Amino acid sequence: LPLLHDPISLLSRALPRLPPRQQALLLHAPLYASLRPFPQHFLFRSFASSRRRRRSPCADLRAARVRDPACVSFSHCLLNYKGFLACQAHRVAHKLWTQSRRPLALALHSRISDVFAVDIHPAAKIGKGILLDHATGVVIGETAVVGNNVSILHHVTLGGTGKACGDRHPKIGDGVLIGAGATILGNVKIGEGAKIGAGSVVLIDVPPRTTAVGNPARLVGGKEKPSRHEECPGESMDHTSFISEWSDYII
Repeated sequence: LPLLHDPISLLSRALPRLPPRQQALLLHAPLYASLRPFPQHFLFRSFASSRRRRRSPCADLRAARVRDPACVSFSHCLLNYKGFLACQAHRVAHKLWTQSRRPLALALHSRISDVFAVDIHPAAKIGKGILLDHATGVVIGETAVVGNNVSILHHVTLGGTGKACGDRHPKIGDGVLIGAGATILGNVKIGEGAKIGAGSVVLIDVPPRTTAVGNPARLVGGKEKPSRHEECPGESMDHTSFISEWSDYII
């Protein structure tokens, strides 16, 4: 019950100090409530067996609380944010995948997609401090890699370009911000701290600390001397600072 009173430090500081079993129970409960009738012991054991898998949700909770003004409390995120819950469920599916329990990982993946409208392949690698804001329609392919402190809005696709096999999905660096409806296709690299504008279609690499907008996406400031920003957009959630540099005419 103290969780529902939401002291600022409870999940960010106290959770790592709890015994592993209590940590696992706290993280597992809302997932099991959402993903029934999937066997609950797979969810519980995943969190109970890995300290890292318990710390990553803490970073995700802090990310939602700090970056999303609609998030009124840690408990609000823990119990109700489907982007957060889908991300934690994916961590369980990814563990099952790496243990070569692939039919079970795919079954959980299917259930996550049905319940949360988020489609993340169990083989995809995701860092910590991830915010899936609204989350509906997010698709992340099998060989995609998402770094730390990344913010992804709804209807974002990290996909392939055809039927090619092998390493075929995007690699997203730390601190990247991907706007709503953006599509990134192929084995391309989005550099650390880059920003992808809403509705953009990215087919080639994006340098670090730059902004790509449009369809097909173009670098703000041009290819030779693109405008670079100092802040970490994945944490600042700044979607519009590039507009003054992009055009004198703002609709």
